[in-house]
Amino acid sequence: MACGDHGGRAPCSCVRGLEMTTKKRKGWKLVWADEFDGKSVDRSKWDFDLGNGFYDYKNHAWVPGWGNEELQYYTHEPENVVVRDSCLVIRAVKAPLHGCGYTSARLKTKARDGSVLFAKLYGRIEFRAKVPWGKGLWPALWMLPVDDKYGGWAASGEIDLMEIVGEKPEEVLNSIHFGSTFPKRSLITTTHALPKGSLVSDWHTYAVEWEPGEIRFFVDDTQTCTYNHWWSCGKLVKGAGVEAKKEADLHPWPAPFDQPFYLVMNVAVGGNFPGAPNDKTKFPAELVVDYVRVYDKVGGYGPLKPRGKGVMPWQKGHVSERRT
Repeated sequence: MACGDHGGRAPCSCVRGLEMTTKKRKGWKLVWADEFDGKSVDRSKWDFDLGNGFYDYKNHAWVPGWGNEELQYYTHEPENVVVRDSCLVIRAVKAPLHGCGYTSARLKTKARDGSVLFAKLYGRIEFRAKVPWGKGLWPALWMLPVDDKYGGWAASGEIDLMEIVGEKPEEVLNSIHFGSTFPKRSLITTTHALPKGSLVSDWHTYAVEWEPGEIRFFVDDTQTCTYNHWWSCGKLVKGAGVEAKKEADLHPWPAPFDQPFYLVMNVAVGGNFPGAPNDKTKFPAELVVDYVRVYDKVGGYGPLKPRGKGVMPWQKGHVSERRT
């Protein structure tokens, strides 16, 4: 992105100061940001997931494909992640590595050794990005809890500011995951259609405003949805999550969304969600991030909002996945 080439949106980061940014968000105060003005990834802010899976210490087992049968091998090599023209670029590449057919990168503000580089409880989190699309691509801007305070995924929560089903470049998904530990997790997701003629590969801003008892999502400052009905159940049977049978089975409201979350950016390839790429999928596939900004609400967040109306897991009509 050349200096000044911002499509009539925010000025280039080389002239954009924090004071100017703060004025842009009335009612919010900037507390953390990465404008990607340096020559490389700022390792004081970001670390990398590496490989094609993780070790499940609770069950003493290796989980390949990041639990989703994904096809990429994550690296921190320049081929897969670079700072270019005041933007971060994550590149999914069709290249064999350690038995995988693709390489990519996943950055996060929690280090692999468990130390926290940055995390936030409540606030406005905002990304500006160009997102790749194509069959089998799964780019995402999202958040995970620092600790599994209420149990394994998704009992401790997940917030997805932006996910794309690769072959649908005109749609953005805003989601939260919660409920019980896998396999009894719950999901609410909203599909937001971009304006006619606009694609995810154009510049867009993706944001969440997270307050006690309420989570609001935005695309280009248009509010797409508000979530205020969720729960967390930490009950296990033989290591697997089970549905709550009564209110007493739940952690107190607004768990799990009452703890610090860290930031994640990545481009996955393949997996249970988007399926495998085909011969029309273009590689390298680049997720280009102009900035990441985090704000606190001026004057504080006020009292906890009560849980909104909805069906609880023990009530008739409950479904584990609610899509709108």
